[in-house]
This record gives sequence, C-alpha cells and structure tokens, in this order.
Amino acid sequence: MPKVGDRAPKFSVPSDSGSKVSLEDFKGSKLVLFFFPKADTPG
Repeated sequence: MPKVGDRAPKFSVPSDSGSKVSLEDFKGSKLVLFFFPKADTPG
C-alpha cells in the first residue's frame, strides 16, 4: 500500500471511451483520480 508522500505507482486503466489511459499521460500535471463502481454492481 502506498503511504502519504509516496509517488503513485505506474498503472493504466480503460477510459469511458474504451481507450487506455496511463498515469504517465499526465506527467507534470496535477491530477485528481476518481474511481467509481461499474453500473449495476454492488459497492
């Protein structure tokens, strides 16, 4: 688990348009990540 002050781990996820988005795509920019459950799933 990352701790406060650690660099974010490298990862990529599918976007809502289906393309792949990587954390590296935003290097040097401020970024807020928001994760939410897929529709019709518990959580």
